[in-house]
Amino acid sequence: MVFEITAFNCCPLTLLEPILALMFVDGFLACIAFTQLTRIHLRNQQVGWTRQKVLHLVIGSSNLGYFIYFISTLVATCEGWPCWCHACGFILMALPNILFLAAFLLLLSFWVDLCHQANDEEEDDEENSTQQALLDNVKSKPGSSNCRMRCRCCPLQGIHVGSRQKNVIVVIMLIFILMMSFAMIIWIGAGKNPIDSSIVAEVYVDFFAATVLLLGGALGCYGLLLFSKLRKVRSETASSEMWKVAGLAVVSVICFSSSALVAFLTDIPLSYHWNVKKLNEVKALVLLILYYFIGSSMPSAFVLWIMRELPPPVIVSRQEQSRVITFIRRNTPTSTDHPQYWATATSLKNQVSKASPI
Repeated sequence: MVFEITAFNCCPLTLLEPILALMFVDGFLACIAFTQLTRIHLRNQQVGWTRQKVLHLVIGSSNLGYFIYFISTLVATCEGWPCWCHACGFILMALPNILFLAAFLLLLSFWVDLCHQANDEEEDDEENSTQQALLDNVKSKPGSSNCRMRCRCCPLQGIHVGSRQKNVIVVIMLIFILMMSFAMIIWIGAGKNPIDSSIVAEVYVDFFAATVLLLGGALGCYGLLLFSKLRKVRSETASSEMWKVAGLAVVSVICFSSSALVAFLTDIPLSYHWNVKKLNEVKALVLLILYYFIGSSMPSAFVLWIMRELPPPVIVSRQEQSRVITFIRRNTPTSTDHPQYWATATSLKNQVSKASPI
């Protein structure tokens, strides 16, 4: 209640309403992502880190970062933080953007894997591609219970990452290092020197906008290619996945292009650097909502929607050892001259397969 009264006193209502709306949307998406991640993990804990789990984790972290950024914007405006217009605001603005970029770069890497996979791959593997393991645990021997216990206690031990996913990790780390370098220059520029912090931040924003624009184009191209491949597969599952891929490709192209154009043509991404009361214009508020809601919240919500279905539980088949039961019967001989003994043996092989979800 105290925060609300303070916010109304230091921020105009026309500014407070859209920021609170963006906070609510991003907080809601973060809760959905982390809740779904927990449900998926509890459903099949033995599978390890799948594509579905990783995307939920990264998207949830990104929306949580946006939520923290908008809260910090209001608090910094009301409290008058001196560092907010420099490195602090820049870092809190850039971190969720990097996580958002990581989520869709991973999605692009999965699509590239599907488009370049072998032509003789079974249709079942292609239909269940959304549930395939991104990080496969080291396979243990059938009787090795110690290895399974180690995997449960430390799920990140002995994991294997695909080659394209490694490239994504390298790219994200390089962008993070670049962002921290820009933040250091902005921090230095806050003192008495010829460095203009706003120009440095604008260079980074333009670079990031160009990266997002290229990512949108790549998602559109590979989405079209994957759509054409899925059309050749005759199954209901492939048909459903085909339209999901097409919808996500279209949403990515439209949303990423819109946010990139806003970043190139306006200073909306640098709103943390302004005196926030300057945003009290209808045009600036519309562009602010267009940049954050259309550019990040809508693609994240669409990805969460197409991954809303829980994966099937993991079934482990265990076969009991075959049991052989022999029946022997001894008959009394009917003639002393020709004694005969005969035995009749019948083998009954009982194999019981028990399926137990893990």
